[in-house]
Formats: sequence, structure tokens, C-alpha cells
Amino acid sequence: MRPLRAALATFLFLFLFFAEVRVSMSQQTTITHVRVIEGTGKPPLENQRVVIGNGKILSIGPASQLPPSPGQVVDGSGKTLIPGLINAHGHLALVDGTQNSADYYTEPHVLAELRQYESYGVLDMLSLGLNRDLIYGIRAEQRQGQLDGAAVFVADRGIGVPGGAPPLAHQPDQLYLPKTPEEARQDVREAAGRNTDFIKIWVDDMHGTKPKMGTAVYQAVIDEAHKHHIKVAAHVYALADAKQLVADGVDVLAHSVRDTTVDQQLLAAMKAHGVYYIPTLTVDESFFVFGDHREILKDPFFERAVPSDLLAMLGSDAYRQKVESDPQTAQHRQDLANAEKNLKLAYDAGVKVAFGTDSGAMPTRVPGYAEHRELERMVAAGLTPLEAIGCATRTNAELLGIADRTGTIEAGKQADLILLDGNPLDGIRNTQKIAAIWHNGQKVTPAVVR
Repeated sequence: MRPLRAALATFLFLFLFFAEVRVSMSQQTTITHVRVIEGTGKPPLENQRVVIGNGKILSIGPASQLPPSPGQVVDGSGKTLIPGLINAHGHLALVDGTQNSADYYTEPHVLAELRQYESYGVLDMLSLGLNRDLIYGIRAEQRQGQLDGAAVFVADRGIGVPGGAPPLAHQPDQLYLPKTPEEARQDVREAAGRNTDFIKIWVDDMHGTKPKMGTAVYQAVIDEAHKHHIKVAAHVYALADAKQLVADGVDVLAHSVRDTTVDQQLLAAMKAHGVYYIPTLTVDESFFVFGDHREILKDPFFERAVPSDLLAMLGSDAYRQKVESDPQTAQHRQDLANAEKNLKLAYDAGVKVAFGTDSGAMPTRVPGYAEHRELERMVAAGLTPLEAIGCATRTNAELLGIADRTGTIEAGKQADLILLDGNPLDGIRNTQKIAAIWHNGQKVTPAVVR
């Protein structure tokens, strides 16, 4: 009887094993005859066959040389496959319709915005401050595979200035406002205890209208964060502040220098210390772009991303007149011009140019849409489409510490992919022609299919 039982056990094992293999193979997806932009900065690969399964990229190679694969087949003829976009500077649940709200940061609203990011091909995002503690439960469930949406990384509450930046409505448990270096160190220790991914600081006097964080306070933040092996990202505006922050060891400049042209001293220091530079060009543009370019308001790619009350406000004559008459509009235009110039200088100098938008911080910085608009602005500033895509994929993956699993299209990495109905190297706006999205191998319904 024992040999018979052993034989039956072996048969059952083999049956279940091959049944599982057949099921796994049937769940594979093969994208054929597709152009592949890997995100590495290399020229695109033409007429490729990309096989994904079990959440991974299983193989990539010339369509003519790889054998047919089982499972679903997607014809990629005339289409382009790029890595999922990564936003290294966004915010969650701060905006309710047409205005910022201190009461909006709830789990349903956070999840809704993460899903909106994902439906626009933004598959990872760093919520760079102004978070409530509920974000950690969402992050944990995502990492256990129990929640969808863009994979969230956290910069905890962030550290601002009493009476100063950030000038946004918030709850007491949403932002630290230390008065002394020791209070700042304690704030960092609390955030580290929650296993934050980053620490955020605001160093900006808002054109001289607000008190600025003292050097001793942010030096304490950087020092304490580094003791806990946590990177520090700084909201910055002025060249002098950027220089001092880099000298004091900051890891990320989370906005462009905009008060003047960056100099070689700053660029050399950033390159030497490996500091990342996030241009956020759409931040300054967001103050006037919907007054200047009314055609955007009729674009389904934008319309789908905004609530009806915001769309109505932006389309009103009163809004356009407000933009035109606002004395700050000229300053925002100049800030954008400086930001674009400084982006190009930083990139050409070999600085690690990353990618972010500040989307979600204000009503006119729209999650999902803003990331594609940022790619447009980066190309307008002088980067090639290939370079801009690399900033938003590979470089950001390196910044977030996830380059071993995503950010580029390579066999063995997560299947975080956007299939475009066109070639973004022919025109960067082709990133908006989304035909399909896969996040960790799972098909995601695009917000708009063109």
C-alpha cells in the first residue's frame, strides 16, 4: 500500500504543479510589435515582444526572434511602451473642489486621489508632507497587496515655520511647527518612529511676506534625519537658501531655484553631493495657465481629472480677469522662465534632475494631469522627450530607492508599464494618448483612452 500511496501522492503533486503552470502561463500578457522606451536614456527598441506575468516583466526581445507566448496578446503595432511615471513631489487630499480644506484629509479622499494618479499612468508618488497618520495604514495595505492606486511614499507631516510656510489650511496633526532646533529634532524622531520614507522642510519667506525657517532649525532637522537614515527634501525658492541647504547636507531640492539664475558653485556642489533637483515647472505655470490656454479646459484628458465646480470656475470670465489683473501673475511668469532656464543648466551640468509637480497642493495643480503637463514643460525648457521621460522614471526610482524593482523596462522588474498610441519622441504630448496601463502586472483602466 505504501508504494501505491507514494505513487498517488507524486501524481497529485505533478498534476497540481502543471495545472498551476498552465494557469500561470494563461495569465501572461504579450505585447507584440511594440516600440519600447526603456527609461534608461538609450534609444528606443523597435518591433519588440514584451511578455509580462506574475506581476513581472518576463522577457523583452525582437518580435521576430522570440517564440509566441501563451495567454493574452496585445498588438502594439504603431504603439510605444514606456515605464510607469513616478511623481517625487505630490500631495494628497488637501483640495476640496475649488479650494484647499483642512478637513479633506480622510482615507476615502486619499484613496480616490491615489487611484486618479494611477489611472493617468502615475504608478508611484511621494506625498511630500502635510500627511495625517492614516497614510501609514494605507501604505501598509498597499505593500501587502491589499489596496490599489499609485504606490504611496510618505514624507510624514513635514516641518514648517510658525506663521510662515506652508501657508495652507491643515489640522494640528498634519504639520510640525518647531520653534527651536531641539523641538525640530524631536519632530524628526517622531516621524522616524512611524517609519517615514522622507522628511520635508519648508525654507521660503514667500517673497518676503512670511518668516523663514532659521538655519539652526533646518540644520538640526537634516542632522537628526540622517542619524535615522532618512533623506530630507526642502521646499526652496532662493539661490542663497539652496546653496546653504546643499552645504548643510540636504538630499533633495523639491522645487526650482527661481529668484535668479543658478551659478556654477551651486551646480558643482549639487553634483558633488548627489543632491536631487525637482524642477516642478507646473507650480508657477498653475497660477496662470488656465487663463492663458482656454483650450485645455475642453480637453477630455484634463476634464476627466477635475471636478465640475473647478472646471466651471476655471472657465469663467471672472477667473480669467482675476488672473490678468493679479499683480503676482507677472512674478509667476518670471519665476517659470527662471525655473526653465535653471532646469536646463542643471541637467547639462550633470545634476540629478528628478521629476515632480506639487500636484494636489492647490486646486490648479491637478493629480495625474499635472505630471503629463510637467513633461511638456520640461521639453519646452530644452530637454529632449527621452531625457524628460528618464527623469520621471529611472531617476525618480533611484531617488525613492526602488530602482531595483521599477523605473525601467527590464526583464525581472515589476510590470509597471504605459502603452501609448503614438511615439512621445515625435511629440511629448503623445504620453497623453494612453492605450493601456499595467501596474505591478495588473491591468488598470486609463482615465481617458484616445
